[in-house]
Amino acid sequence: MAEKVLMKGNEAIAEAAILAGCRHYFGYLITPQTEIAAYMAKKMPKIGGCFLQAESEVAAINMVYGVASTGKRVMTSSSSPGISLKSEGLSYLAGSDLPALVVNVQRGGPGLGGIQPSQSDYFQATKGGGHGDFKMIVLAPSSVQEMASLTVKGFDLADKYRMTSMILADGTMGQMMEPVSLEEAAVADYDKSWAVTGTKCEREHNIINSLSLVPEELEQLNFKRYEKYKTIEENEVMYEEYMMEDADICVSAFGIAARVAKNAIAMARAEGIKVGMIRPITLWPFPVKAFKAAAEKVNSFISVELSMGQMIEDIRASVEYNKPVTLCNRAGGMIPSPEQVLEVIREANKGGNK
Repeated sequence: MAEKVLMKGNEAIAEAAILAGCRHYFGYLITPQTEIAAYMAKKMPKIGGCFLQAESEVAAINMVYGVASTGKRVMTSSSSPGISLKSEGLSYLAGSDLPALVVNVQRGGPGLGGIQPSQSDYFQATKGGGHGDFKMIVLAPSSVQEMASLTVKGFDLADKYRMTSMILADGTMGQMMEPVSLEEAAVADYDKSWAVTGTKCEREHNIINSLSLVPEELEQLNFKRYEKYKTIEENEVMYEEYMMEDADICVSAFGIAARVAKNAIAMARAEGIKVGMIRPITLWPFPVKAFKAAAEKVNSFISVELSMGQMIEDIRASVEYNKPVTLCNRAGGMIPSPEQVLEVIREANKGGNK
């Protein structure tokens, strides 16, 4: 086990990306993820990597597209409005089946909103991220250690399935400091025979392109892509169950909201309320089976979110609308307190005892 060092979440992402073999970073400064770009600007030149502050978010994501076409590990990062500007490029990456890592350290919105933490980009991330039929693998860390480990995991999944992975963090996770263990990551020998690396007249030319003007061919490409997505849904779901063994109420939360919820659960347990938590780590693929199994045991669900209620839709669909799902939320950059979550748990407990 590597020695632990005290790091800010954004810096942990950057260092983990370097240890995972990323040598190309293209970005544009925006709060609250600026430390990622600053860290890369300092470190990349020292290790023979490439850091480039692009003239815009649009330029940055298209630079990612170019390097991803060569099969090299590449990443970009931004915060909510910046990710919106990258959405066309995200669709092009999906349409060309290219692996890349994108980090979104969310801030309040819509519009320019504010610079405080939020989770209101959930729909944007999990329902595509741009135009057309496509998915991204979406990973949600709830500690600085997971900011690092899920960065490595994101690169691996992107290479394994030739698609974009996204780290969906919130401003608190990006700015908070915790001890983190960082180690050089072993990079698997993924097939990159599709990459545009120069043929040396020894093989056929590879072409990277998202344009398909024959509708029958485009349809088949989409069908094939969704078969891949089905494989991911069967094999790559990650979640944490916390005190669910005897729970009558299931709380669900991710990121900083999950940490708040754990404190509320401890307070509720001290009052004799049997409550637990399912924390999705992959927001896509969503842990549908875990929630469906929980619905066989618990009386109700509570979704704790830093939004007006987005993940709650996936919870309701997962339990097939057979159990009540209550929203406990703050929005616009506000974070719910453990006491707020506890009060919602108490109300749910009353309803379950009627």
